Amino acid sequence: MSDDEPKQGSAEDQGPVTITPALADRLAEKREELFEEFEIRDEFPSEVLREAETRTEGVYEEIEAEIDEREDLRDLTTWTTDPIDAQDFDDAISIEREEGAYRLWVHIADVTHYVTPDTAMWEEAVERANTVYLPDYTIHMLPPVLAETVCSLVPNEDRLAHTVEMEIDEETLSFEDIDIYKSVINSDERLTYKQCEKRLEDPDMPLGEENTLAFELADRMHEQRKEDGSLVLNPRRDRAHTIIEESMLKANKAVTHTLMWDRGVEAMYRVHPQPTPDQWNEALKEIQELDGVSIPGDAWGDDPRKAVNAALEESPERQLNKIQRAVLKVMPRAKYMNDPFGGHHALNFDIYGHFTSPIRRLSDTINHWIVHENDVPETLVELCDHASDKQKDGETAERLYKQFLQEQGLDPYAVNNRGVEVVEDPEEAKHTA
Repeated sequence: MSDDEPKQGSAEDQGPVTITPALADRLAEKREELFEEFEIRDEFPSEVLREAETRTEGVYEEIEAEIDEREDLRDLTTWTTDPIDAQDFDDAISIEREEGAYRLWVHIADVTHYVTPDTAMWEEAVERANTVYLPDYTIHMLPPVLAETVCSLVPNEDRLAHTVEMEIDEETLSFEDIDIYKSVINSDERLTYKQCEKRLEDPDMPLGEENTLAFELADRMHEQRKEDGSLVLNPRRDRAHTIIEESMLKANKAVTHTLMWDRGVEAMYRVHPQPTPDQWNEALKEIQELDGVSIPGDAWGDDPRKAVNAALEESPERQLNKIQRAVLKVMPRAKYMNDPFGGHHALNFDIYGHFTSPIRRLSDTINHWIVHENDVPETLVELCDHASDKQKDGETAERLYKQFLQEQGLDPYAVNNRGVEVVEDPEEAKHTA
């Protein structure tokens, strides 16, 4: 999935999709076929699993021993917000209002405390390069026994984190100060997106004021990005998604700007080339020809991204996917590079990279290591190329698996959001193909 491709949310109120054992077997066969074709490793070697299990032992004693070496943020109000079906919580936020500024903390699971270059887990993560998400089936980059325990920022338990603390100017929303450091946090609550929305509707609920402030900042950052020319393919996201998306974008930007401008080091930067003028014209022509869709006159200018944003905001709901597809069809693939030359076209950031998802992306894990150790791997260029190739393979496998589901009469998004239940009686199965 590309950086800006729309991601589907979870359906919190619907039951699983029911299928027969025969159909379940065909789905499993298709997955195995794709794993072989794209060299996707589904099973973890026993050595990696043993190592991961060992690192989950003595957790509290290890955290206690680390506290004196880290910033102790356990008294800071902190929370996570994720889909209802999330299995690990790798990012949390905190926020406070100050005179003339917002102070935003983004806390990320400290994966590289447990997964270091001298471990089998690191070697396996490098080989996998990312987590692959098929509808209702996940191939993890890190062993779940580690990712879902010591690296999961569960509520009311001390956890090791890598914190990005940002002082953000109230007027310009630019960085007044950035500090990146190792920390110990204790999350106050784990919210689903739906629960976050309830807090926003009723600020008197626990974390209501904090989420209201977080959305105030996130909404302003979102509007500023659009005004600056950032392509926003998902214009109608709910407020909970906006809080998390904008907070993570800001943290990623803070880290990679620090790496490039303050340290001048190589890292795994995310570079997104722009389409040619002819490709943009092709996309805009296709969008203009859609029924009920037009690009407002004041949106035409020298930046096609703003024209697309305007079309998305004004179009009927039924045409959103067609507009998104028209753009993605001409958009070059983003890739990892050891310098940020060229920037990220879709986001309209001059420098960008990943830091906020080290459980599922090798780039983030590598950047965590570089930030803390100031140690750039000798094989960084090869790692960038490998991660880019594996991401492409994973996305292709995802696309082909979704096509197969459709051929079998299944809605990929329903399967992804609601899961699958195998029922023995064909009359109880809605899908028997």
